[in-house]
Amino acid sequence: MKKFSAKKIVISLTLIIFAAATVIAIYKNREYLQQLPLGCAFKAKALCAAIFVSGRDAETVAREDMGFNTLFKLFTPKINTHRKTVSCSLLGTGMFKRKALHVEGLGPVLLSGINENTIREWRPEIIPAQPAHPEKIPWPQGDLLPAGNPKNINMARIDKAVAKLFSEENPQKKLYTRAVIVVHKGRIIAERYGEGITKDTPLLSWSVAKSMVNALVGIMVLQGKIDIRKPAPVAEWQSKDDPRRAITLDQMLRMSSGLDWVEAYAEKPISDVNMMLFLQPDMAAFAAAKPLIAPPDKEWRYSSGTTNIICRIIKEQTGNLNNYWNFPRQELFNKIGMRSAIWSTDASGTFIGSSFVYATARDYARFGLLYLNDGVWQGKRILPAGWVKYSTKPAPAAPQGQYGAHFWLNGGTGVASAERPYPKLPADTYFARGYQGQVIAIIPSYKLVVVRLGMTYDNEWGMEDFIAGIIEAVR
Repeated sequence: MKKFSAKKIVISLTLIIFAAATVIAIYKNREYLQQLPLGCAFKAKALCAAIFVSGRDAETVAREDMGFNTLFKLFTPKINTHRKTVSCSLLGTGMFKRKALHVEGLGPVLLSGINENTIREWRPEIIPAQPAHPEKIPWPQGDLLPAGNPKNINMARIDKAVAKLFSEENPQKKLYTRAVIVVHKGRIIAERYGEGITKDTPLLSWSVAKSMVNALVGIMVLQGKIDIRKPAPVAEWQSKDDPRRAITLDQMLRMSSGLDWVEAYAEKPISDVNMMLFLQPDMAAFAAAKPLIAPPDKEWRYSSGTTNIICRIIKEQTGNLNNYWNFPRQELFNKIGMRSAIWSTDASGTFIGSSFVYATARDYARFGLLYLNDGVWQGKRILPAGWVKYSTKPAPAAPQGQYGAHFWLNGGTGVASAERPYPKLPADTYFARGYQGQVIAIIPSYKLVVVRLGMTYDNEWGMEDFIAGIIEAVR
């Protein structure tokens, strides 16, 4: 018994010494010190989503989804499956503790200083996902796929290209591809999933969600509730001498508002976007407080903060929180069969439109099909006439014509092939794209939608060559 106690004491002292040494070393570099609460929050939210939304294994998620920074190994998670919470702190000491709570219908919510009971009192009444029995309904509204192989397509080439994305040829640079779907002329012609992932596994969007915000704005335009050409109704900007009061929703959608913002992730952890996503209870307020550093429409600056301001504007136009939380499902997701889609909010109840939608690969493909079909779904118009054309018109301030209205572009028509961001791809290609290699590529000239989801740390998974190969196979 004494021997066991002595061993336990030695282990405890070792951990304390290690923790103290770690804190001292980190304190000498203030940036590392600032990363600790960020890291705890990131890990808590990622695990909360993986366990309670995606049904994935916590150990696998910690190894794969957080392998890009060794600091994550210092953050010990505490998972409460009964209360559906995940908290993380430095070596389990309680230092820098951050907590995420799973809310049914909304996914993981970081408390960010808000009392947990406040969030539990929300009790959202989310309408049921439709269709109720997708396995009995033909694709794309449901999951019933046609029998037989598509004709006049080089399937061997497509299968080889897809297999390469899952092969992990370089163990030092893993792709961690989770899902790939290729849709041609409305039909799924290729579909594959990584280990532990199925067609029913909701996966993180990262900034693919921004393009879904584009859809919500379009729907509100169709309903006559928003005018994108008028100054954005942002309370913080309404003083007479505030130059920000002239910023329009159009300029915000085009990332040309002129607001100050630093969008950097692993390469610069202490950035505006990380501070907003993982430490702020009201993300729109954080972004709206940023000063103007350039005249609107004169400088292109990618900003997740801008998107979250737009999400708050949508909230203010929908009357109450429950109507707002149901708006995407009622007006978009259910109409196009996106049954799995969950949109996470911050602690103020505002959708994190910049980054946190969770959906299956098939549901991301459905979203791509909506835009491929000019905003029309099975004969019914979901988005305004001309909205897709507007969304894919290059922003005047965007270099190389690479950005439209919350969609990435390939230069647009009239741009020489060599001058496009992706010279091997057609000029009309456009993308919903997210961090670590999330992509919905839409190629109208070939009636293609390509979805790739994964966790590639440097974003480089061979997108251009892969899509170019798919195009060759369907010519």
